[in-house]
Amino acid sequence: MKEQLNELLQKRVSLRRYADRPITLEDMDFILKSAMRAPTAGNMMLYSVIKVEKDETKKKLAKSCDNQPFIARAPSLLIFCADFQRWYDYYQLSGVPEVCLERETAFHLPEEGEFLLAAMDTLIASSFATVAAEACGIGSCYIGDIVENYEIHKELLKLPKWVLPVGMLCLGYYPDNYKRSVNTRFDSKFIVSEETYHHLSDAELQEMMADKEKEFNSKNKFNAENFGQFNYFRKTGTEFSDEMTRSVKLMLDEWKSV
Repeated sequence: MKEQLNELLQKRVSLRRYADRPITLEDMDFILKSAMRAPTAGNMMLYSVIKVEKDETKKKLAKSCDNQPFIARAPSLLIFCADFQRWYDYYQLSGVPEVCLERETAFHLPEEGEFLLAAMDTLIASSFATVAAEACGIGSCYIGDIVENYEIHKELLKLPKWVLPVGMLCLGYYPDNYKRSVNTRFDSKFIVSEETYHHLSDAELQEMMADKEKEFNSKNKFNAENFGQFNYFRKTGTEFSDEMTRSVKLMLDEWKSV
C-alpha cells in the first residue's frame, strides 16, 4: 500500500493536455467521495464543490482565470469554494439568532478567522481529489487564478455571500503514451524544521536554489540577472498578482459586511 501510494505521488504532474473523452461517472464519483473524506474542522465540511462541464462555462473560466486556453479543453473542472453559507442558513433555521438575543449575547457572523478555517478545509479536500484522480489515471492541474476576478466568478457561479472560490482543478485522463516530465522539489532539509522555525541563511538559500540557478537563462524577456529576479517578475511582481490581491480583498470585504 505505502509503495503504491508513493509511486502515485512521485509521478504526479500538472496535466494541461487531456485525452479526448469525458470522465466516467464512476471515476468522478470516486474523486468527489474521496475529497469528502479529507480532514475537516469539527467535521463541519466548510466547503462546496462546483462541477463544471459545459463548454460555454469552461471558455469563460479560461478567459477569467488569466487567459489559459487549456482550461476550456479539460473535460471537467472542479471549483472548490470555502463555504460558511450552509451552516449559517442552518443556524437561522435552528433559531440561533433568537436564542442569542434571549441570552443577550451577540450572534457571531463569519469574519477573517472563519474564512481561513473554511479555506483550509477546502484546500485539503482539493488535495484529496488530486490523489484520487491520479488513482483513476486522471491528471489534474491546480488553478489558483480562480480567486481573481471575484465579481465575474460570483455572477457566473451564482455564489451567495459566504461562499468564496479558493481553488479549481482541471481534470482529464492522461493521453495515450503521454511522457511525464516530473518537476523536482526542494530538499526536505530546506522545508522541514524541528520544533521551531528555521530561518534559512544566505548560504542555505543559495544551496536550495542552486539547481534553479543552473537552469536560469540570462537571455530572458524580463532582463533578469538571476533566477530570483526572474521569478519575481514572472510570478510575484505581476499584474495578475495585483489582481489576485484586489479580488481577495473584495472577497473578504463581502464576507465581513453586515
